[in-house]
Amino acid sequence: MNKILILFAHPRFEKSKTNRALLKNIEQRQGVTLNDLYEQYPDFNIDVDREKELLLAHQIIIWHHPLYMYSAPALLKQWIDLVLEYGWAHGKDGDFLKNKIIFNAITAGGTREVYAPGGYNRFTIKEFLVPFEQTATLCKMIYLPPFAVQGTHLLTGETLQHHVALYSALLDRLVAGDFDIEAMKKVEYLNDWLLPETGLAKP
Repeated sequence: MNKILILFAHPRFEKSKTNRALLKNIEQRQGVTLNDLYEQYPDFNIDVDREKELLLAHQIIIWHHPLYMYSAPALLKQWIDLVLEYGWAHGKDGDFLKNKIIFNAITAGGTREVYAPGGYNRFTIKEFLVPFEQTATLCKMIYLPPFAVQGTHLLTGETLQHHVALYSALLDRLVAGDFDIEAMKKVEYLNDWLLPETGLAKP
């Protein structure tokens, strides 16, 4: 069984209907640890040793956050800058995270259509996440495509629950080790890998 660490960063979690739905009862899931960074470090004073211990204790890491101005909330960037130290996560003797799996789980107000070369935002979600991918590569981690819930302001109860079911299925598969990394790397979003695998129809 794999252990999953969700590094969750959302400065306005109480106002996020989508993220509250995605993470409802998450603490009760076997094999999953939720690390709510804004709750844990409201003063931005990150306990680096604590975070390193959590990373070492888990095989799969999820950067779970909203897409803020084409990136992540400030505390997650601070976490990356402080915790992923040279000589520990990368560089000489920095092999402590080698071969751990990592990816982004994001929520975005814009739909998939506006995150495209010909769309309003000009680039895809994956292109905006390249700094995360390169960070993972630098740390010798296995980076997977993102899981993305988009058009959050337009989601009805039914479509929101569809995304909740997909995220739940993803966590179950990852914990159980029921996945093919090479197949997952071929899709643009992990959502696309999950739909035929789970039998869930698009909303």
